[in-house]
Amino acid sequence: MDRVTAAKVFLDVAQSQSFSRTATRLNMSRPMVTRYIEAMEDWLQIRLLHRTTRKVSLTSAGEACLKDVEQWLQQADQLTALVNNSQELSGMVRITSSMSFGYSQLMPAIQGFMDLHPQVRIDIDLEDSTADLTDKSIDLAIRIASNPDSSLIGKPIGVCESVLVASPAYLEKTRHTLGGIHYPQDLVKHACLGYKNFERHIWHLSKGEQFESVSVDCRLSVNEATALLHGVLNGMGVALQPTYLANHYLHNGRLCHVLPEWTPRDLTIFALYSSRKHLSPTVRALIDYLESYFADNPW
Repeated sequence: MDRVTAAKVFLDVAQSQSFSRTATRLNMSRPMVTRYIEAMEDWLQIRLLHRTTRKVSLTSAGEACLKDVEQWLQQADQLTALVNNSQELSGMVRITSSMSFGYSQLMPAIQGFMDLHPQVRIDIDLEDSTADLTDKSIDLAIRIASNPDSSLIGKPIGVCESVLVASPAYLEKTRHTLGGIHYPQDLVKHACLGYKNFERHIWHLSKGEQFESVSVDCRLSVNEATALLHGVLNGMGVALQPTYLANHYLHNGRLCHVLPEWTPRDLTIFALYSSRKHLSPTVRALIDYLESYFADNPW
């Protein structure tokens, strides 16, 4: 059996602690995973894993040789890349992203990458909660954050700017009762709509050297940015929105820019993955492509 593949299977099982998860992730049958592990143990003449019906874990010998196997496999991957650097990228890449970013920005970028590499297959999981990459067999997570998950490797691939917006109808309706919004603290009097997955309803704004952090009372909070956008369009209040969603409606007049001289804090778009070791050439190429795409196509 192929020793390189067997080493990859061993490392994946060591991480996933499940033959079934590794089988799904590596697109092979569970019996084949078992055969590769048994082959590794035969070659090394040691027992690498404890197996029970509920859990798989490393033996002390398996743990001792894990780093050496990782280093050997990394060298094998580097040699393979040198020999095959002219070959077409291929294989399956599983990606997760927020729904709003996936619809509006990720899909056009992915289309371009797939046009360049017709042998690549993409599987996208759209959700606003943070996914367990190993548990869901995710290769790459695209997340917008100020501080990404510290358990993952993160590469910045873009910047997400935001704006404060409200509908003309809301601003007209509240102009006489609540007053206009001329300063950040005026937001406290108004109906504000919150994105409950970050910032805890504290909006950080800057104007030159001035900085304000405003704690707003959000009667309505939503865990998905597109739904929040439609709340604003329906005149429910003021919200902080990413420019990739808001710009279209600002240009056609359905939304107004609130406090245009004050700038919300920028967030970073990260490509997150569980380990930099043995990252496939296709995933590496996709990360580089997305970084270049977002630099060339600002919203």
